[in-house]
Order: sequence, then structure tokens, then C-alpha cells
Amino acid sequence: MSVDSKLKNITPYITRDHSEIRELIHPGIHGNRAQSLAEAVVKPGATTRLHRHRQSEEIYHITQGQGRMRLANEIFNVSPGDSICIPPGVAHCIENIGGTNLRLLCMCSPAYSHDDTELLEVE
Repeated sequence: MSVDSKLKNITPYITRDHSEIRELIHPGIHGNRAQSLAEAVVKPGATTRLHRHRQSEEIYHITQGQGRMRLANEIFNVSPGDSICIPPGVAHCIENIGGTNLRLLCMCSPAYSHDDTELLEVE
């Protein structure tokens, strides 16, 4: 179990929704039990795949850039300081509409799992 989590030491990976993620705190790495915290990066012009989580409640907190969030049938712009609560089972994706990387913190409870992520067809 490692309790040290320094962003510069964390290798990013691509999630099922095609965002680049760094797991900052995750039960499989750090020994916590009920939640995970990750930083996601969405490149300019990119959009994550529309998806939902069957069990996890998720919170996005925007730290850099400009985005357009889709949450169920609602579409709205997001910017640094905005937080979005995504209930389990709700379809969502985020598009980077700015000229720099869109960075956001993703908090999941229970912790993020590829198996809990269901990719959806674009409607």
C-alpha cells in the first residue's frame, strides 16, 4: 500500500471513454476503501465517449480549460471552479471547446472501474 501520490510520479492511462487519466488515489493502489480520485485531461477539440457508470456516483471538478458537458439530455458549458455531480446510470461526456487542455478532477464512489463503465451509442 502506498499513501504517497505525487502527480509527477503517476503514469497516465486511457480509460474506456478515451480520456487520459492519472489515478491520484485508488483502492487498488493506495489502500483506501470507498472512492477514487483521478485527474483527467481532454485535448483541445476532443470529446470523451458518451458513457455511464452502473454503480459509481461521479463528481467532475474543472481545474483548467473550457468544456461543454452533456449530462443526460442537458448540455452546458463548464470552466475552472465548476463541479458537476453525475448520478449512477446517467449518460455523460465532456468536450474540450477551448484552445488548451481541459483538466478535471474525477471523484468516484465506489471507486472507478473499467467494468462499471458502459459505453453508449451517440444518439
